[in-house]
Amino acid sequence: MNVSFVRPAVSELMFHLFERSLHPELFNIRKHEQIRQPDYEADISICDSGHVLTFRHSGSVITELVAARSQPLPERKARFNRRLKGSRDETIKCGEDITYHMSYQVESLPPEVFLNMHEELQHDCERAPISHCFCSINRLSPAALSFVQTDVWPHSLLIHAFHTFPEDCAIVKTQALFEL
Repeated sequence: MNVSFVRPAVSELMFHLFERSLHPELFNIRKHEQIRQPDYEADISICDSGHVLTFRHSGSVITELVAARSQPLPERKARFNRRLKGSRDETIKCGEDITYHMSYQVESLPPEVFLNMHEELQHDCERAPISHCFCSINRLSPAALSFVQTDVWPHSLLIHAFHTFPEDCAIVKTQALFEL
C-alpha cells in the first residue's frame, strides 16, 4: 500500500452526490473559485483528495464530491456514493428543473506513461482557471496536481476536473454537466 502525506491512495476514493451543501470546514480547501450567472451559482474547490463542487439554482443545491472513504460526511440528503474505480456515466434529475450528468474515469498507468501524461497535465494545470500543485513526497517523484476547467453558459455549466496520484501512477478525470 502506498502512503502519501497529502493524498489518499486512489483505491480509497469515493464519488459522492448530495442534494444539499456541505460545510467547507469538512475539507482542507487548497483553491476555491465561484461562478455566478443570473440563473445559478457554483462553488468549485480543490481539496486534498479531489474536489468539492456545489451548484445552486432556485433553492435547489447539488454537491459533487471526490473524497477519501475515511472522510466523515453527513448522511442526510446523500443521493449516492460510489467507489471511484474504472469508469462510470450517469444522468440524474435533481429538483424540478436541474439535470445532472456525471462521468468519471480512473486511469492506472505504467510509470513511464504516467510520467509523460503528468508532464502534459502540468502544462494544462498552468493554464487552468483553478489549479493546485501539491508538495512532492520526495525530490524524485512528481508532485500531485489538481485542476479544473469550466465552460460557463447561461443555462448550463460544464466542469472537467483532473487529479493525479503519483504514488499510484493514476489519474482521476471527472466531468459534470448541470443543465437547467
